[in-house]
Amino acid sequence: MDAVATENGAIGERIKALRRSMHLSLRELSERSGVSAPMLSQVERGDTSPTLTVAGRIAAGLELTLSQLLRLDEGRHVVVVPRGSGRTRERGGHRTEELTPALPGQRADVSRHTLAPGGSTGGPSDPPMHEAGARETALVLEGRLTLVVDDEDHVLSAGDAVTFDADLPHHFENRDASPCEFVAVVAAGLRRS
Repeated sequence: MDAVATENGAIGERIKALRRSMHLSLRELSERSGVSAPMLSQVERGDTSPTLTVAGRIAAGLELTLSQLLRLDEGRHVVVVPRGSGRTRERGGHRTEELTPALPGQRADVSRHTLAPGGSTGGPSDPPMHEAGARETALVLEGRLTLVVDDEDHVLSAGDAVTFDADLPHHFENRDASPCEFVAVVAAGLRRS
C-alpha cells in the first residue's frame, strides 16, 4: 500500500493531538488499533508516513473513519455529524451518542443521552467522570430527569437546563415510566481551584 501523503508530518501531529485529547497513551492506542507503539511513535514524530492500511487502523483506534483522520470529509474546519451517526454506546438503560468529533484541542464535548424508565448514567458511588474544573450543562429535551449531585436531587422537566461542577460526584436518573432524552455539554477545566 502507498504511504499516506503528509505535509511536514501533519498527519503525525494530528494523530498525537487526537490521542492526547482522548487521554490515551501510546500503548493504549496501540492496543486499540493493532499498530505497534514504536510505529505510532515514529508516525507521531513525522519520521515515517503510515500506509493507508496502518492509517485506517489508527483511525479505528481513535474511533474515527479514515476520511475523518485525514480530514477528507471536512470543509473549512467544519465537521457535520448527521443525526444518528455519532459514536454510540449503551449500558443499563442508558444510550449515549457523542455529537462532538474527536478533534485536536477540543475543550468541550456535546452528547445526546436517552434514559429508559429506571435508567441512570452511573451509580451514586461512581467517582467523578470529568477532569478537575470541568463544568456540565444539560438540557432536557423530553421527559423528566433527575440530576443527583452530592446526594442532592434536582428534578428537571422538558425545556429545563442545569449547569453544575462536573468534577463532583453526580449522575442522572429517569424515575418516570417514559423515556427521557437530554443533551449534555461538558466544558473542560473552566473553574479555578
